[in-house]
Amino acid sequence: MRFQQSLLACVASGLVAAITPPNIQGMNIVFSEDFEGTAGASPKTSVWNIMDAINTNDEVQTYTTSNQNVQISGGGTVQFVPRKSPSGVWTSGRIETVGSWTPAPGKVMKIQANILLGDNLAINKQGLWPAFWALGDAMRHGTQWPQAGEIDIMEQVDGILTGYGTLHCGPEAGGPCNEPAGRQKSTAMPADGFHTWGVTIDRTNDDWTAQTISWQLDDATFYTVTGADINDAATWSSLAHSPFYILLNVAVGGDWPGAPNLLTLDGYGSMMEVQWVAVYSS
Repeated sequence: MRFQQSLLACVASGLVAAITPPNIQGMNIVFSEDFEGTAGASPKTSVWNIMDAINTNDEVQTYTTSNQNVQISGGGTVQFVPRKSPSGVWTSGRIETVGSWTPAPGKVMKIQANILLGDNLAINKQGLWPAFWALGDAMRHGTQWPQAGEIDIMEQVDGILTGYGTLHCGPEAGGPCNEPAGRQKSTAMPADGFHTWGVTIDRTNDDWTAQTISWQLDDATFYTVTGADINDAATWSSLAHSPFYILLNVAVGGDWPGAPNLLTLDGYGSMMEVQWVAVYSS
């Protein structure tokens, strides 16, 4: 596809250099990943868990550790490429950080990634669900979803040029996050190019009801939730005072986008490509 061809041309000419996360005034980078490496390599397993055997949301893909589904591009990016076998079986890629990060009292924490989505038309992306998100580390220690907390920083479904930011929290039905749908807002997203998606957790106010979680696209805020909106101290703590780990994946099918159809295309035109991921703290 076009992305891979242009990338390989740059690699061959020696022009590619890693694009690192930008500095933000008043903040320190406490974690960053620029996906340097050889084309076809796996993401660093000291930093990322490469997931398989995940079965959630009635998705139809199987996540694999194959570089056909998740690979370092050789141009300073990681690519998540959904594939469809001749028999109609879908596979894809999902990675999760080994580490997790906690918003500190009195400080601001940001989680950001620079993301490009494949250039297949929306009619050819039915059922595809790329996502950049974070889960409460409590999930790894026995707390059930959604009580552990989930912050969806960027999701897109069916190739439609709309990005979603969502909170999941509290009980499985209803509650302050209106489960299972979650508290959600959308924004129009550009049709092409890399764009920076992020979430900002602001604990600078001692009053938890005045603290905020906000979502940004290219540094412009499109959604804000306050502690007062959640209106439950323990639930807010699970979202704004607790450690989170970062996830990147492309799902296929599922309750939200619906199943892929005969027009849905696999390959690089349906991929998600990520240039860098970073966590900042003031």
